[in-house]
Formats: sequence, C-alpha cells, structure tokens
Amino acid sequence: MGMKGRLALGAVVGVVVIGTVSANGGSNSEGKGPSVSAGRDAGAGRDADAGAGAADGKKKAAFEGDGDFRVGPDIEPGTYRTTGNTDDLCYWERAKDASGEMDSLLANDNVSGTAYVTVKATDKLFTSSGCNDWEAVAPRARGGSPATTMAGRGGMFRVGTDIAPGTYRSTGNTDDLCYWERARDAEHSLDSIIANDNVTGTAVVTVSASDAYFKTSGCQDWKKTA
Repeated sequence: MGMKGRLALGAVVGVVVIGTVSANGGSNSEGKGPSVSAGRDAGAGRDADAGAGAADGKKKAAFEGDGDFRVGPDIEPGTYRTTGNTDDLCYWERAKDASGEMDSLLANDNVSGTAYVTVKATDKLFTSSGCNDWEAVAPRARGGSPATTMAGRGGMFRVGTDIAPGTYRSTGNTDDLCYWERARDAEHSLDSIIANDNVTGTAVVTVSASDAYFKTSGCQDWKKTA
C-alpha cells in the first residue's frame, strides 16, 4: 500500500484527549503512544492459545507475515496473532477496500513483540509486511497460569491468558515514552480503548478481569502489586 505502509495513523493524528482518557488511536499510532506488542519472550504468561487446526497441540501458521490477503477468499475473519517481532519492523493494516488510499484504512500499526488483530467479516483486505507468521487464536481466553509480570516494551497481552488481572506498577519511565492501554477488543479502533496514557516516572494501572487486552510500549517492566 505504498509509502504509508510504514506509517501508522497515530503519527498523523497525534494524541487526542477524550475526557479523562488520552485516546491516541491505540493501534493506529507510531512514536508517542504506539500499540506495540509482547511475545512470550517478553515476560508473558504461558501461551494458552493454539493455532487453527492445531489438533496435535502445536501452533499452526494461518498465513505468512508478508502480503495482501483478501478477507474471505484468502483468510477467514477472526483474531490472529504474530509473535517475536522486533524494532517496529512489523506493519499490519485492515482496509475496507484495495484502493491503497488513506481513506481505505480501518486500523493499522507498527509492531514489536506480539500483535493481536481481529479481522472482521466486513473487512476487505488485510496487509502484513515484515511480520512473523500469523496464527489464529481462540475467540475466548482459556485457563492456565497467567503471568503477574510483563515486559514494559513487550506490547499486547491477553488478559486472563497472558497476564492475570490486577494492579500493575512500572517505575523509572522517562520523557512520556511509556505508553499503556486497556482495550476491550483487538479491532484497534478508538472505541476499542477503555483507558490509556503516556507516562513519565511511575505508572500504576488496574487491569480489570473484563478487559480483553493490555498494551504497553516504551515502559519499564510491570509487576503486579495487588
């Protein structure tokens, strides 16, 4: 999708304060307040989701990390995950058509670590560039032993699967580079954001059991305190 394929929408939109929530577009951001992701190597808990068709218990790639994929003919609607990405080099995009124009974008992001994305049946195209392979994940989090710590630069954690709900604390953050976000889904729209912030110093956030995901970027590591 051209040069904008490396530019997440938040880099243009910037940070918009809505009430007490500084909604920066969540997944549609780059630089200040991005939504980048966390892999298992970034402190997430036991991986409780298996890929589509993983009858043998092993994760199966649903589609590759590079290419344009038509929703329906090429990939099914659903929630997908890519892990182990580095340096924001993974870019993904949900689009309502294949025109390649900015107006066609529904959501996008530059990713480090793990990204979760829900592709809707009404989407027309999903684009992925520089990402590791994507796998399908179960629609609901399964049981297991969710972690009580997470890497501050990890990114996107599934609540109840990757991390336990509770109150987390991150200290020693500088220059508002620490961004966190509580999300109700993985669609990456403004409506997905429950609450978010850019932080200097100490951040304290309560992740609710009803939250679907927690995103963290540019922060020091988080530890559950309650």
